[in-house]
Amino acid sequence: MDTRTHFTITGTALKNWLIAQAQDALAVGVLWLVGLLILRVPWAAFWAVLGGLLQFIPHLGPVLGLVGPAVTAGIAGGWEKMLYVLILYAIIVVVDGLVLQPYLMKRTTRVPIWASILTPLVLGFVIPFWGVFLAPPLLAVLYAYRAHNRKSVQPQVEIIPPQPRPAERRREIQEGESGQEPERRVL
Repeated sequence: MDTRTHFTITGTALKNWLIAQAQDALAVGVLWLVGLLILRVPWAAFWAVLGGLLQFIPHLGPVLGLVGPAVTAGIAGGWEKMLYVLILYAIIVVVDGLVLQPYLMKRTTRVPIWASILTPLVLGFVIPFWGVFLAPPLLAVLYAYRAHNRKSVQPQVEIIPPQPRPAERRREIQEGESGQEPERRVL
């Protein structure tokens, strides 16, 4: 494989991963908006957009997206409303981590759901910060190369029509020579 092919495979995989991240950020922003509007937190739309944008920063972004709505809810409605915002955050994190991200990774980058859940955990133990940070794009690139190799290694199968049996073939040849059906001999 030449360098151009490597860059094409890697670039396409990272582009698809970025598309999945953008879709995930949009979904998380909508979840924040609906939840904050139900809780009647001031500036709900602003906090939802900020929460969606901060979703692009792995693992630290969602926590930063929580600070604004939690403080605003605490000031505007007391500790109870702030507690509800924390519960909303927990629900959004669980739905995003266990449903949205694995589904979007499967749909856009063809990464199996089990791999997008387990790989960040395993790499998080092996390389604590960087393993979790690099797991999603690394998975996208790995599965892009896997798909490319499977496509290039598959044998080209040619379907050959069945050949007539020798007796049928002799009859066809005899019919073709005389133009009529040959006499049948009984032995």
